[in-house]
Amino acid sequence: MTLATIGSVLAENPLLVCFLIIACGMGIGAIRVFGVSLGASGVLFSALLFGHWGHTQDWTFPESLGTFGLVLFVYAIGLGAGQTFFRAFRAQGSQLAILSALTVVSAAIISVGMGIVCQLPTEFVSGLFAGALTSTPGLASAMESVEAGGLDASLVSIGYGLAYPIGVVLTVLYVQLLPRIQRLSLDDSPAEKAKNPQRANQIYRRLVEIANPSVFGRRIDQLDALDSSRAQVTRVLEDHRLVPIRSDHVFEAGQVVMLVCASSQVELITLALGKASEATYTMDSERDRAEVVVTNPQMLHRSLRELQLRSRYGVTISRIERYGLSFVPNADATLSMADRLIVVGPPDSLKAFESAAGHRPRRLHETDLMSLGVGLAVGVGLGNIPIPVGAGSTIHLGLAGGPLLSGLLFAHFGRFLGVVGYMPRAARLVAQELGLALFLAAAGFRAGGQLVDVTHQLGIMPIAASALVASAAIAVAHFSSRKLLGMNPLETIGGVCGAMTSTAGIGAILNKTDSDTPVTSYAAAYPVALVLMTIFARLVFAFLSTPN
Repeated sequence: MTLATIGSVLAENPLLVCFLIIACGMGIGAIRVFGVSLGASGVLFSALLFGHWGHTQDWTFPESLGTFGLVLFVYAIGLGAGQTFFRAFRAQGSQLAILSALTVVSAAIISVGMGIVCQLPTEFVSGLFAGALTSTPGLASAMESVEAGGLDASLVSIGYGLAYPIGVVLTVLYVQLLPRIQRLSLDDSPAEKAKNPQRANQIYRRLVEIANPSVFGRRIDQLDALDSSRAQVTRVLEDHRLVPIRSDHVFEAGQVVMLVCASSQVELITLALGKASEATYTMDSERDRAEVVVTNPQMLHRSLRELQLRSRYGVTISRIERYGLSFVPNADATLSMADRLIVVGPPDSLKAFESAAGHRPRRLHETDLMSLGVGLAVGVGLGNIPIPVGAGSTIHLGLAGGPLLSGLLFAHFGRFLGVVGYMPRAARLVAQELGLALFLAAAGFRAGGQLVDVTHQLGIMPIAASALVASAAIAVAHFSSRKLLGMNPLETIGGVCGAMTSTAGIGAILNKTDSDTPVTSYAAAYPVALVLMTIFARLVFAFLSTPN
């Protein structure tokens, strides 16, 4: 088969072109250089090459697939970020939200400045901004803004394609070189271990004898020490046998109970109740203990205080496992979809609670296609709603913002009007990767025809501008987290990677430390940066497009 024959076959089969781009792109993305790979973003570079070759051979790409991929991708992103995005503004998460905001805003300002000084095309600068911070949702938002203005979005893809690898490399270099230059330890100090819930809050069980007079004659729900702490009294010793504690149980002097709590709090709670006990006991953990998976939407996002499980069902939740982490809940802890609960109680009570919680492990692997369709439709609808901004002008969230907002809201609230905001992780990742691949294939193919002409015309300037934007964003993120927000080195590195939306960066630091601190910081900063990028990508284009 000759090259001419292959070219004619591809010209007659746009779907074949699409899938070849994705296959080659994923192959490019799998190549690791110094431990770093492009992943699904390799599809963009494959598409640019195919677009360049196909420009003279009448190859075409089904544009509707790119639009579908965009909607599917950003909706899946919203579902993944929704449960943590709104929580990111609480406690330490608020610091990381501020860090993400400072990073994105500084990168936007510098991008605008470089565009003006270097006289770069407005569309190109929008893509450069998204690429420097390695944000594909930012690329989608920028492309939609450009197209809404009646311009060709090809320059956006080219700008992103040039800046993206620079952003990845500089973030990885920051992670690799900073600890060496400043001689930072990548292990948690004792003080940091005390602050790190994944380490300090390892679950501890202890027998405690009730010896504090302030506890005598009180029920378990009347103890403030237990109410506000991550601690649970699950059993009481009766005739040398530990049995599940009842909601109406009254503490008396000399009673022995089983305390389950975080190791950092065990001594404090022990003193609040009495003293440690060495009593011998037997325990029927097969009959009065169960693992229950929560799938009932009526229990989601409600605190244990509100659910009153001990009085209603006669059970006590001793531990909650979520995202691979186990912790002891306090009265204000809320339940999320797919939480795995360790529950203690009489056998009949356990069965009743399993039914109420919707204990169906199989359901965790089922995808509700109706909810997926409704969520996508709501997202597209939200994207088309005009939003007044004054002076008779309106803006739209578009296909990049509407589905993202829809995913965030459905994931946060769990269930609304019969629509379930939960998708199994494996299914969500498939939807996210497939949508991303389709979107990048369409964007890159469209831009490929102009790739050579644009790079010849602009020369080295875009590369220098990309490096400056990415470097400045990293510097702002680093010094803000260390000097302004007072974070420790591990929190800083994780937060910077999250603010730069760099999965390659967080992967590089995890190869160097066993600490969970960088992941915790990354997880809090990433969703905020992701959402802000979709907003500021539009603002960068809007500002540069405004006549002086």
